[in-house]
Amino acid sequence: MTSVLVTGAGGFVGRWLVRDLLTRGYQVTGAIKQGGQPGPGMLTDAERRAVRWTTLDLLDAESVRRTLGEPFDFVVHLAAVASGTDARQHPGHAWAVNAAGTARLLEAASAHRRAGTADPTVVFASSAEVYGAGGSRPLVETDPVRPCSPYAASKAGAELAVAETAQRTGLRAIVARPFQQAGPGQDERFVVPAFARRLRGARLAKARVVKVGNLEPVRDFLDVRDVCRALVALLERGKAGSTYNIATGRGVRLRDLFSRIAAATGVDAVTEVDPELMRPADIPYLVGDATKLKQETGWEPAISLDQTIADVVAAQAD
Repeated sequence: MTSVLVTGAGGFVGRWLVRDLLTRGYQVTGAIKQGGQPGPGMLTDAERRAVRWTTLDLLDAESVRRTLGEPFDFVVHLAAVASGTDARQHPGHAWAVNAAGTARLLEAASAHRRAGTADPTVVFASSAEVYGAGGSRPLVETDPVRPCSPYAASKAGAELAVAETAQRTGLRAIVARPFQQAGPGQDERFVVPAFARRLRGARLAKARVVKVGNLEPVRDFLDVRDVCRALVALLERGKAGSTYNIATGRGVRLRDLFSRIAAATGVDAVTEVDPELMRPADIPYLVGDATKLKQETGWEPAISLDQTIADVVAAQAD
């Protein structure tokens, strides 16, 4: 049976990816942080039992070596400081986890190749935010990387670690750049569940005014389940040494997103800008072109934004 290590398996994308891999018949090892819970609120008891769980601290070289101590066919590296807010508050920590931690993990994976015990393929989940303020057209993988936040810069640093380790050791490695993800179970610091929660609160309070940040940026929204299908497609059919956008190619202004979520929650809302919700260095336009991914793997997004919104709203009501 083909074995896959998923780092960050207790996180938002990780839990959905574990489920997808199990459904496809992979043998899954899920690495979670110390004190974390295996698949909380997402996986069934049977799914949790089907996974071999282990703890991983990317800041601890011995923890990384132990986690990678057995050979795997594939590694999907999701573990990271994933919140832009957390990264802005503690940029050094974000760099230590996202960039240096990725370098440690890659080195441990490449040790099997040197020893002849395995030849794993590593798929690293970066972020579309590495592009920075890239203009007003869908971005392609050859566009320059211009990160404008500690989170994006630390992910760009991790991409350099991927390229350097692969060149030096021959490790087969692929970089995925997902654009904005959403779906049931996502942390409410992210825009879709945040809007949904505030609108639900307004409906329960019989209020119309909802506080928001900047509603002018345009984003490319993907359902997390489509992102997981793309990651599996890259495991199975991606080319080592390549970088792939995971995107729909369709931009949605946050003002329009808010209106669609308001309709799904049944709230006739009036927005009020709250300075506390404004993000520094907000990228005006971040939309991706996933032609390369589609042509080389056959992947296509299958879940509409309205369906994602409906599922997020329903999950919050449960």
